[in-house]
Amino acid sequence: MKSIRSRAAARVALISLIALSHPAWGGQTKCSLKYSISGWSAGYAAASGSGTVTCDNGQSARVSLRAKGGGLTAGKSKIVNGSGTFSEVADIGELYGTYASAEAHAGMVGSSSAQVVTKGNVSLAFSGTGKGVDLGVTFGEFVIAKQGARRTRK
Repeated sequence: MKSIRSRAAARVALISLIALSHPAWGGQTKCSLKYSISGWSAGYAAASGSGTVTCDNGQSARVSLRAKGGGLTAGKSKIVNGSGTFSEVADIGELYGTYASAEAHAGMVGSSSAQVVTKGNVSLAFSGTGKGVDLGVTFGEFVIAKQGARRTRK
């Protein structure tokens, strides 16, 4: 009889702790990206850069950026002090990975870019201005990786 009461008391204590604690999975956070990226294109487009992701829950990380794809495109450009906003996520870790992208770009001396990329339920809308000469339409991928993280090959 005493064992049953002990187990019941333990269950009540556990349920109380769960009810009073703030679940990590319960909240959503808004994150933003500040970045610089440069690249070239001639039928195939490639760009790389870096940035910082900052979330309103206090999480932040330095990230590396890589974009590649193909299409009707030619030129060279560099975007500095670009900014972007992610859709809400539960944790900054959801932002890393490969996004699908489609982009139209044009510039002569002054270059500008605006794009939305998606990865499952996560999306990133970003834009920036810089220098370059570029014109075209590309389709491909945009990769966000935490700096210092190892890349795996497929």
